[in-house]
Amino acid sequence: MAKSFNQAIIMGNLTRDPELRSTPGGQQVASFSVATNRVWNDPSGERKEAVEYHEIVAWGKLGELAAQYLAKGRKVMVIGRLQTRQWDAQDGSKRQRTEIVATDVNFLDARGEAGAQSAAPAPAQRSNNSPKSDDVVISDLDSDSSINLDDIPF
Repeated sequence: MAKSFNQAIIMGNLTRDPELRSTPGGQQVASFSVATNRVWNDPSGERKEAVEYHEIVAWGKLGELAAQYLAKGRKVMVIGRLQTRQWDAQDGSKRQRTEIVATDVNFLDARGEAGAQSAAPAPAQRSNNSPKSDDVVISDLDSDSSINLDDIPF
C-alpha cells in the first residue's frame, strides 16, 4: 500500500504558448500555463465564476512535443505531480512557486480549431479512454529520471 500519493489532473486552456528551454546539462524543459474555470451559484442564486491558473513544467521529450504542438488557447488535460520550489530572488526576497510537473499531456481539441496546430504529433499515443477520437496523449516515458531543481532555467 502506498504511503503517500501526489497526483494532479487538470483540464483547461493554455494561456500562453509553451516556452522550451535547455538546462545547463542539456535536458529540454517546457513551461506553460493552463487556466481552469469553476462556475457555481452563491446562496442568493447569483451565478459566480472563478479562474485558476496552473503553471506546468514538462521535461525531456514530453516538453519538446508540448512546445512543438501546443499553442495559446489549445484545450489540454495535464496529469502530473505537484511540486513547490523555493529560491532567493535577485532582490534578496524569498520566492516560492507551486507547479505541476507533467507526466501526461492530452490534446483535447480537434485538429484545426482555433489555437490548435494543424498537424497531429506522429510520435504520440492515442488515448484508449478518451471520449473523442481526435484526442492525443503524450507521456513522459522517462519520468523516473532524476531532475536537479537547480538546473531549472526559469
